[in-house]
Amino acid sequence: MTVPQAPREGTLTPDAPPALVSGTRANMALLIVLFGSFMDLVDATIVTVAAPAIARDMGAGDAQIQWTIAAYTLALGAGLITGGRLGDQFGRKRLFMTGLAGFMVTSALCALAVDPAMLIGMRAAQGVTAGIMVPQVFGVIRGSFAPAERAKAFGAYGAVQGLASVAGPLLGGFLVEADLFGLGWRTIFWINVPFSVLALVVGAKILPESRSSSTARLDVVGALLAASGILLVLLPIIQTETWGWTAPSYVLLAAGIVTLTFFLMYERRLAGRGGVPAFDPALLRIRAFAVGLGVSLLFFGGIGSFFLTLSVYLQAGTGRTAWETGLVILPYALGSVATSGVGVALAVKAGRTLLITGSLTIAASQLVLLAVIRDGSAPGYWLLALALFIGGLGLGLAAPVLVNVVLAGVPGRNAGSAGGVLSTVNQIGGAIGIAVLGTIFFASVDEPTTGAPGPADYGHALSIVLVISAVLYLAAGLAMLALPKTGADTPNSDHQR
Repeated sequence: MTVPQAPREGTLTPDAPPALVSGTRANMALLIVLFGSFMDLVDATIVTVAAPAIARDMGAGDAQIQWTIAAYTLALGAGLITGGRLGDQFGRKRLFMTGLAGFMVTSALCALAVDPAMLIGMRAAQGVTAGIMVPQVFGVIRGSFAPAERAKAFGAYGAVQGLASVAGPLLGGFLVEADLFGLGWRTIFWINVPFSVLALVVGAKILPESRSSSTARLDVVGALLAASGILLVLLPIIQTETWGWTAPSYVLLAAGIVTLTFFLMYERRLAGRGGVPAFDPALLRIRAFAVGLGVSLLFFGGIGSFFLTLSVYLQAGTGRTAWETGLVILPYALGSVATSGVGVALAVKAGRTLLITGSLTIAASQLVLLAVIRDGSAPGYWLLALALFIGGLGLGLAAPVLVNVVLAGVPGRNAGSAGGVLSTVNQIGGAIGIAVLGTIFFASVDEPTTGAPGPADYGHALSIVLVISAVLYLAAGLAMLALPKTGADTPNSDHQR
């Protein structure tokens, strides 16, 4: 249940100095940056399990719950555009520590939120700080380990990815259910604070500093235009149930399209002047990359929205607790962990085949889940677990290798910038999926004339989402036929998630 990130241009660092190539200090540096990555990965999923509790406690509407999740994802994607380059220029340790401190503060402010608007705003701020922190992880690893030792460090990073995918839903369910100190769902954010303080204290003494020799200026204008355009497009979609499609909604949508068009024009002019744009439109002329962007939007657009709608269905529709919901989702994470190693190992030889197989497997899992919930009764654990485990197997095959397969069709001189754009599009795809499929789900919950909605109402809404999602993954599988047959023969995961 993780979304891979790829390299940004100019992030390679020189070999580590002798004092930091091995030993306790290097291992401690690894633990610090892996902790930061772990927190980001967990916070991307933990809120989905806690969403119903947040809605009940704060009186949040459906659209506000969608924004609570999408705001983090969208802001993270926007932060990735500039986060890597900030670390290149000002030092990766400095930016990692800055991002971690900001993540700690914004986590506390999320926990202290007094209304949905404050929570959404702080989640967006939390996403920005994660976007600053996450791109520094691999640079710090390169500055802490000699080349011969880095493979083990990267392997530990992959293990943390798998652990976080399991820990997110389970930890969210446990903390909500435990209601520690009467704080309820707020503990999912408070838990970040003490661990962040410890990481900051140790990191200040342990982490090495490194930066790039590149002098390329940040494309701040481009990043702001991209984020603004996407926000303007998503706003009327998520607010459909509240606003309806009125004249202001169409105006916002049109403004978003105009802003994104201007963004492409600005980036083209910047590249023409010899600058380094956040996104070079010339990349779209590379067939594999253009197709890859579309595949990423389809593929990752279904993940975040699926877990949000499933969590609401399980708790509001079948009466499960947050902890029980986490246990239901666990097989998906276990399936992903089971096949992700196979996917990475075979990416160079059979990358496209893995992608298509994974996408079609996820589509099949959605149809299996559809069959499980169609009769309107609350399904048993093992039937749900089977459907979700199948989906996890598909995700593990496809998600870890998608970036490498897409970048295999990109010339080496463009790989860095293309990887950064693809990483950002993965996050944007997640935000769009939450906006569109989440809106369809909440709009499809039929309120009975008397009493609260029963399982059949939420089951009907989830069924619609599952059918649409299965079609999306089938379409993604067909589009993947246009991608290169094999993945790149070198790791393209400098900024992975």
